[in-house]
Amino acid sequence: MSTTDGQTPLPGAAAAQAAQDRQAEPTKKHNRFQGLWDKWERMPRMQQWLVLIIVVVLVYLLPVLNPPIITTEPGNNFALACFDMARFALVALGLNVVVGQAGLLDLGYVGFFAVGSYVAALWTSSDSSYIHIPYLWTLPLAMVVTVVFGVCLGIPTLRLRGDYLAIVTLGFGEIIRLLATIVPALKGQPGFQNVGRPPGTNADGTPIFANSEGLPWYWLTVTIIIIVMLLLGNLERSRVGRAWNAIREDEDAAEIMGVPTFKYKLWAFAIGAAIGGLSGALFAGQVGFVNNQKFDVQTSILFLAAVVLGGAGNKVGAIVGGALVSYIPLRFTAIAEYKYLIFGVALVLLMIFRPQGLLGARQQLLTFGKTVRAKVEALGRSTESRTRTSRAKEES
Repeated sequence: MSTTDGQTPLPGAAAAQAAQDRQAEPTKKHNRFQGLWDKWERMPRMQQWLVLIIVVVLVYLLPVLNPPIITTEPGNNFALACFDMARFALVALGLNVVVGQAGLLDLGYVGFFAVGSYVAALWTSSDSSYIHIPYLWTLPLAMVVTVVFGVCLGIPTLRLRGDYLAIVTLGFGEIIRLLATIVPALKGQPGFQNVGRPPGTNADGTPIFANSEGLPWYWLTVTIIIIVMLLLGNLERSRVGRAWNAIREDEDAAEIMGVPTFKYKLWAFAIGAAIGGLSGALFAGQVGFVNNQKFDVQTSILFLAAVVLGGAGNKVGAIVGGALVSYIPLRFTAIAEYKYLIFGVALVLLMIFRPQGLLGARQQLLTFGKTVRAKVEALGRSTESRTRTSRAKEES
């Protein structure tokens, strides 16, 4: 053997090394994403806000930029498609409070969405005999009414768990749809025409928030999403958010530790219902027409699929999931009728390869998580430095 050939590898060493490399590959990918996240966490607060502001500006300009790769034209108007994506994102944000934060399986969330839509229709449509009020007033009114519905549903049912709660909520969604069919005041299939819209006209006298204009509706919905995200972010970092996390992870353990689980589950149900009602009122205003055909079980399952797809428990993930669920059938209209099949396959693949969704929930201390991590990392570095120093002294 020549001296330049080096040492002869042990039998099987190459195969063992290849196996170790294959095992290390997923870890490298994970570390790559973890490195980006750590870099984001180490950024000063001002830089984080600067990045977020740039992202928000790009989101607002999305219908104006109309990127050629992601546009839905000529099949679907891109501004209207963006509004629909924002609407689904807002719905997913509300359902994420119930399913992702508190861990309550809700299959009838479309019921709250329907209640919000009917509130806007009953108090603004020309077909309604009720007192008419400005459309913008119906947004908080829809939230209040849906909170009442959420509390009325939650008080007798939230002591149930798992499949039993899912069946009850599924029945609630169907009850709302049947009430819209059989109650004469809700007008069944004919429904309500000319639902109200926000005030304002263009220079030529046409309404700014016309049904065919998606851009103002999109900007209004994105603004509401940002406000809702800020409020939910503060709520997650409060006692309520920590209680939701505890209930989601182990309700029995949370109960034993003194968390009033029923109270906080009712909070989650009410807040999720309010956001669902708000999104329903926005939908009714943009479409201008409400009847009993728009609130079926399939729509409710799509809402749930948006949360699971994006990552239950993660606000940004819910928004991404909601936008994708709306965007894919609009972008690929040729396969739109197979959307339930596509989302079903996508969810199966997600459960196999990424069960936490595209963006999983962050498992960390919410209120002082960053401070605690920084102190723990500093303590670790200090201990490691002292260890190296003592070893160096012993060796010398």
